[in-house]
Amino acid sequence: MRTTLAIDEKLLEEAMKCTGEKTRTAVVNRALKEFVRRKKLEGLKSLSGKIHIDLDWRKMEAEELKAMKEHERVRRGRR
Repeated sequence: MRTTLAIDEKLLEEAMKCTGEKTRTAVVNRALKEFVRRKKLEGLKSLSGKIHIDLDWRKMEAEELKAMKEHERVRRGRR
């Protein structure tokens, strides 16, 4: 999509040098992707300490194995 933007020329050149991108389009796309990535990370960081996930993988595994055995028992027609 073509768009006309007023971008600081020196800033654009500096970004091209920093990233190694060869075209203005590439450097703008890279900058936008990085901006979005960082904003998403900020959102995740803001959740820090607000969500508690208590995972006991041994308990989960035991429950899964029990459910699999029960499913197999029912499938074979045994009760």
